[in-house]
Amino acid sequence: MVTTRRARAVRLNLIQNSQDAALIAIGVLLASIGLRGFLLPNGFLDGGVTGISLLVNRLTGWSFSVLLIVINAPFILLAYKQLSKRFTIKTIAAIIGLATCLVLIKVPTFTQDKLLIAIFGGFFLGAGIGMSIRGGAVLDGTEVLALYINRKTVLSVGEVIMYFNVLLFGVAAVLINVETAMYAMLTYFSASKTVDFVIQGFEEYIALTIISEKSELIRKTLTLKLKKGVTVFKGKSGFGKRGQKNEEIDIVYTVVTRLEVHNIIDEIERIDEKAFIVQHNINDTRGGMIKRRATHH
Repeated sequence: MVTTRRARAVRLNLIQNSQDAALIAIGVLLASIGLRGFLLPNGFLDGGVTGISLLVNRLTGWSFSVLLIVINAPFILLAYKQLSKRFTIKTIAAIIGLATCLVLIKVPTFTQDKLLIAIFGGFFLGAGIGMSIRGGAVLDGTEVLALYINRKTVLSVGEVIMYFNVLLFGVAAVLINVETAMYAMLTYFSASKTVDFVIQGFEEYIALTIISEKSELIRKTLTLKLKKGVTVFKGKSGFGKRGQKNEEIDIVYTVVTRLEVHNIIDEIERIDEKAFIVQHNINDTRGGMIKRRATHH
């Protein structure tokens, strides 16, 4: 029995590692297209460590691939100390892989239109970063720094990244010109939104809180017909259209993907068109019947 469990664990671990490696490889390839096909040949910038590397490359002519590794090195060391050895190894492999691809793979310059460069350069770069994150690595060390500062100060991860990039874009405006800095902001916006979509995508979760006099029938419909996990809270009515109430009531709580919300609400309203339904956007889930979204920590 122990041997069987160990073999199963090894097999699952191998499958997971293979899947992570494939995601990181795809991410590296997409980021390479964004950099080689759009940003580098046109002198465009982005945010984060990638943006610093692009800025130094434009000002000095030094190899972008070398800059990418050198500037990311302190953040990789920070990741090793603050996060995990596994995450650090994957990140080192991803960044070195990206630097290598930029040297070895030849990608044509797709366009010289500045708006298209900013949007699609950011899109491919963001898609690459997002796929790498799903594989358990990062291509840009800024997030590692943000996480470290977040643990030491009152600043959130988002605030640290924002301040970092505001400073970077300000330096770009002074050293190059304002137009370049503005296009860099547009590139960063395109990349960050693409990262969000790749990580969350159609797996964005919505929590539904349902208050209804027909809660038991709703619970059975969700579990038996729609195959959804639910939790039932014991509550008490407070105030309604008919004034104050003091009656015990069951409150049904479930978590679904955003693609399922419309269908589930239709089913609930067929049972009780007066049901009070509250929707909550949630960032992540763990355990239960919901498949956990991929993370990079």
